[in-house]
Amino acid sequence: MSKSEIITECQPNARRLNKKDFKTLALSSLGGTLEFYDFVIYALYVDLIVAPLFFPDSLSEFTKELFAWGIFAAGYLVRPVGGIIMAHFGDKIGRKKMFTLSVALMALPTFIIGILPTYESIGMLAPILLLLMRMLQGAAIGGEMPGAWVFIAEHTPKQRYGFGVGTLTSGITGGIMLGFLITIIIDMIFNKTEVLDYAWRIPFIIGGVFGLISVYLRRFLSETPIFKELSARKALEKNIPVMSVIKRHKIACLLVALVTWSLSTTIMVGVLITPGKILGGMYKIAAIDCRIAGCIVALMLTIGCILFGWLEDKIGTKKNMMIAWGGLAITSLYFYASLSINIDLSTLYFNYGLFGLFTGAIATTPIVGTRAFPPAIRYSGLSFSYNLAYALFSAITPTLTLYLLNPSHILGEYFYMGAGLYIAFVAILAALTGFWPLARSGWQEPKVTKR
Repeated sequence: MSKSEIITECQPNARRLNKKDFKTLALSSLGGTLEFYDFVIYALYVDLIVAPLFFPDSLSEFTKELFAWGIFAAGYLVRPVGGIIMAHFGDKIGRKKMFTLSVALMALPTFIIGILPTYESIGMLAPILLLLMRMLQGAAIGGEMPGAWVFIAEHTPKQRYGFGVGTLTSGITGGIMLGFLITIIIDMIFNKTEVLDYAWRIPFIIGGVFGLISVYLRRFLSETPIFKELSARKALEKNIPVMSVIKRHKIACLLVALVTWSLSTTIMVGVLITPGKILGGMYKIAAIDCRIAGCIVALMLTIGCILFGWLEDKIGTKKNMMIAWGGLAITSLYFYASLSINIDLSTLYFNYGLFGLFTGAIATTPIVGTRAFPPAIRYSGLSFSYNLAYALFSAITPTLTLYLLNPSHILGEYFYMGAGLYIAFVAILAALTGFWPLARSGWQEPKVTKR
């Protein structure tokens, strides 16, 4: 096989998935599940735990909530830094080493949050330490997700590429479902006073312990065939990988940024914000029912990622993205239009579950993004563009969503459709990127014209 053939391939030649492939998928997905669980569990406890326990009572409720969500946002803002650093070494010394480091970097701060003293014990040092732990978590997740996608893309046979990346993404999003499940169990076992006193620590400690277990399990993974080939042929990037990305792959960065906008909005608004802020806040649905609804949408999201990953291999990128993102646009409008204070719970669960299935469209983001860059700088290219876009749009999205949901702002009497319209907009945007040749075929080595 020539050097050019190695460079243009995204994964090994087509064959059936074997036992080793399934082992790689299982271990990678499990680690992703536990790592994403560690990251999102904070979001599920922001209002209940962080605001009242980590800030002084002298602050107003609004100010405490603002600071609590600010610490949450800090985890997103630091993602590009962690992602770029880990991707740099992932392209230089190997995918596996950074893949293992990222989960270790997530597990330790998660465990520390679980044993962290509150404001009552150590004053302002409590929120400062919490902020530091969130920043470490953000750096870890910045390296984990692009690293995981690249790792699986370079391990999975060509005709199973979509299924492999989709299955891994389902494992990562499964962390959201695990977070909802744990919080439901905590709410069922402990009363509110007990949760505030000590029980809130349990999900973080569990996450930290299982994260360390996943570090151990990743020892049994092997380096990707593509990286081994590049290393053996001394075809690794000689320059700083991210500089090569910025200089020579601006179009690929733009493509990844656009589909990342769609992914980040779908997850943040549709899965993380909706249960508490919209179902519980706007429609006064009981907290336990909101968490159950969140668990359902996360479960269907996990299934949807596998479905649209499988479809990618069967019908191709353009058709798959039209079905997946087009379906999300329609079900998003339908779901948010169906909400009311008196909505029947079975109707709510069904509609939210249907919407959740099509949120699985997010699996097409790593499918498109991973192959948009050449292997020598693939990790850096995906990590740089994905994390930078995620940080930018995650900073904008909560404020924009709250603005759209305000009846005194632009949507007026149709404010209740704010979240649905926003998700539908980014879904249509993602569907249109499926017509982009780079999205459909990925990076191709320039042809050399013979004289």
